[in-house]
Amino acid sequence: MDKPDSEDVKLFRDSVGAVKPVNHDRVVPHRRPVSPRPVFRERDETEVLRDMLSDLFDPADMETGDELLYIRPGLQQRTIRQLRRGKLSVDAELDLHGMTVPVARSAVAGFLRECQRRHVQCARIIHGKGLGSRHRAPVLKLKIGGWLRQRDEVLAYCSARHCDGGTGALYVLLKRK
Repeated sequence: MDKPDSEDVKLFRDSVGAVKPVNHDRVVPHRRPVSPRPVFRERDETEVLRDMLSDLFDPADMETGDELLYIRPGLQQRTIRQLRRGKLSVDAELDLHGMTVPVARSAVAGFLRECQRRHVQCARIIHGKGLGSRHRAPVLKLKIGGWLRQRDEVLAYCSARHCDGGTGALYVLLKRK
């Protein structure tokens, strides 16, 4: 490669103007150190504790994981609270103990039709806890939630209070005809 002639160098320096020499050619970004504390999780936990200790907290609104709960959109919270507390009058009951899945499915469908015919607003379905099943796990409990969600007449359901069967039974809220 040829060295540029002095005329080209002079033309370049005139067009660029005065230049300041660079001491170093790298820019090191400034980063703030990240705190190892999980700030968002702590804030969420604090809010949960504050809500639980407030006057608005109701243990009946708390889920432990074994409960079944379904609420069709638009249903009033007051109605759901009454259902979960067992305050609505249960006018019909179906016990599925000992039934196989196909027999139970048919029994639930017939029971819901009969409830609609009799204008029942709240019913209890006892599905059991599965302690008598072959694997000692709930079979019907896992199925019934799906069956009820598919039924247009079912507005909501939740696990019953302990004295009414607990997680082995459901309160079912039905549409009024």
